[in-house]
Formats: sequence, C-alpha cells, structure tokens
Amino acid sequence: MSKILIRGAKVLGGEPQDVLLDGETIAEVGTGIEAGDASVVEADGKILLPGLVDLHTHLREPGREDSETVLTGTRAAASGGYTAVFAMANTFPVADTAGVVEQVYRLGQEHGYCDVQPIGAVTVGLEGKKLAELGAMHESAAGVTVFSDDGKCVDDAVIMRRALEYVKAFGGVVAQHAQEPRLTEGAQMNEGIVSAELGLGGWPAVAEESVIARDVLLAEHVGSRVHICHLSTAGSVEIVRWAKSRGIDVTAEVTPHHLLLTDEMARTYNPVYKVNPPLRTERDVMALREALADGTIDIVATDHAPHPHEDKDCEWAAAAMGMVGLETALSVVQQTMVETGLLTWADVADRMSFAPARIGRAQGHGRPVSAGEPANLTLVDSAYRGEVDPAGFASRSRNTPYEGRELPGRVTHTFLRGRATLVDGKLA
Repeated sequence: MSKILIRGAKVLGGEPQDVLLDGETIAEVGTGIEAGDASVVEADGKILLPGLVDLHTHLREPGREDSETVLTGTRAAASGGYTAVFAMANTFPVADTAGVVEQVYRLGQEHGYCDVQPIGAVTVGLEGKKLAELGAMHESAAGVTVFSDDGKCVDDAVIMRRALEYVKAFGGVVAQHAQEPRLTEGAQMNEGIVSAELGLGGWPAVAEESVIARDVLLAEHVGSRVHICHLSTAGSVEIVRWAKSRGIDVTAEVTPHHLLLTDEMARTYNPVYKVNPPLRTERDVMALREALADGTIDIVATDHAPHPHEDKDCEWAAAAMGMVGLETALSVVQQTMVETGLLTWADVADRMSFAPARIGRAQGHGRPVSAGEPANLTLVDSAYRGEVDPAGFASRSRNTPYEGRELPGRVTHTFLRGRATLVDGKLA
C-alpha cells in the first residue's frame, strides 16, 4: 500500500498540519512533512476528523435488498465520512443467531467500504418473548457487543432485566428502542397541537420517557450498561441527565433529523417526514441540541432507514417510517451544532467518532489523529454549500427529508486503514 500525504489539513479544526499515512497507519503528524514517494492530497484548510462511527444503521441485508444492501449501505457510509457502522438486527431473517450476524459481518469485510459490526437482536425474532442467542453471537466471528430489538421496544421488564444481566458478563450493552407499545397504538406523529389540527394519531412523549425511566433504573439495579436509541424529547433528556447524576451507566444518542426538523413538517402530509420516533416540537429540538452540547446525549447516530420508493410514495398513514441519513449526517450536525457555536469540530469528533466507538467497542476506530494510530480518517470541506440531491446518493434508497435543502459541508475524502474509499467526493 502506497504512502499518502494529506497536506495542510485542520486536524479536529485546529491549525493546518500535514498527516502522512503509511500503509494502514498514521506515520507522522506535523508541519513541513516531505512527500517523498507519497501521493499528495492537498487539503487546503479542510477539516480532518477521525473516521466517523455510526452506532445505528439499517443495512436491510439479508431480506430487504430492495431497500439497501451491505454494499450500497457501506458505499453511502463512506460517502458520508464513516469508516465503521453498526448494522441493526431487523433483517429477514432477524439477526438473532450467530449464523446471521456472521453473514452480515463477512459481507462488510468482502465489500470493504467501511467496517460493519452487526448488532444482535435481544429477543428471538424481535418478538420480545424469549432472549436470543446473546452469548453465541458475542462468541461468533462477528464478536457482537451491542444488542437491540430496534424497531420494536423490549417492553417486558423481566426480559429487559435478563438481557442486561446477560450482557454484563462480557461487557456488552443493550440499546433500547424506547416506545411503550400500548401508548403508541395507531400513532402517526408527535402528539401535540399539530397532530390535533391534522387529525393524525398522536405519539405522546411519555411513551418514550416512561421506558427510559424504567430501563435506567433496571440498569442501576443489575449494574449493567444501557444505551438509549434515537432520544427525541426534552423529558427524555432530563431523565438521562438525572440517571447520569446518580452514576447509572447509561448512554444516549440523537439523530441528525431530530436536531433540525420539527413536527411542523407533517403539515405537508409528505411521508418523507414520517419517522420513528416522530419529529417533535421546536422546544424538544432545542433541548436535544443543548443536551448534545453538554454531554447528556453522548453521540449522534443516523438511524439510516432506507425504504424503496413505493413504501414512501403513498398516503401518510400507509407509509413506512424512516429516513436515510448516512450521506447528510455530518452536514446537518455542522449546521445545527457547529455553526450555532454549540460544538467545536473537536467536539464533533467526540460525538461522531470517539464516543460511538467506545460505546460499541469498535476496535481501531474512534482513535486520535496521531502517529501510530490506525489511518481511519475523513476530510471535510466545511466551506462548501450546496443543495441536497438524492439522485447522487450511493444509498439504494432516496427517502431523504433534505431534498432541495441547502446544507453546509461536504466530505471529500474517506480513508479506511490508509486506503481511500472516497476521493474528491467520488467513491474509489
């Protein structure tokens, strides 16, 4: 593998430096590094970050290859600056056995655009009745450490307790989709003024908050780790903040779309804005931004949820829930958090690389940009401004809520262990 010199990059948003990659490793970081026989990437003051890590991605394979595949999903990830993604278990068949998680893991290795770490199901078939093969999935070649029934809540308190106890033995974590099912029957959007005016079934904030409250107490009781998926309400923020003040081992994520969009978008009746959990109020959005800034919310995770055209091009009530997000996540974070002064680029590196890698035990990812570290990197042109055009997405699906919206920033290069997966904005 040849040497690569990234010249004049602002490492984590700091002063311009040169970064020399030699094979799979960062060989040197400094100023005035001689290129020698290295190929040169002129960064011209672009932001250099550690490769992004997404703890919440839906790759759909096996079973829903009409929406996404491991290949197309990881190509989308590389386009968005990601070098590792955690693939959710709601595939067909469900990733609830060692065999299925190993299949997903090996597809990621085969395609090579980013590392794919499968997430194992908590319960058999995501049915919430019987624990899946947690130990076997952890001991498999995939080395699963994160378990989630995402898309469905583990609503049985006994099952949730047993899962937390089981994963504690090997340092795993249960990632909970916090949605009390009885409180959300027939729900279509956030319960509030807009849902009342539109006549759409309301999804109350308490349906999320009540599950989070229960689960942080369960985690405290058994001394285990719990992670809250796609936290979306101001009340949820307060519960997590309280739990952390008690020393409970809880982490939480927020999606880019919950940092930017509100339930007012539902007035268009465009199903592209239909998502689980639903878009909330402006007050919730501001609370989420503040919580991400102060560390109450640990990470940004995309909840990249691709769907074929026909599952979104229909009436609101019949439409599937979810949005694609891998290729726009960093731009949304730049607009909502960096350009508002809430986060620095070093903070972005923490929320989108260091912390998710730490929570998911992603080996070789979320590492400092320094000599001797793995060369997993992303280069960002933060000065760029442009309209989102889903026709150019690497993802197989196009269900983005940002079509035609101007967003800042563009990933120009992504490096996975020293090998360029994205060059000048084009997949290698």
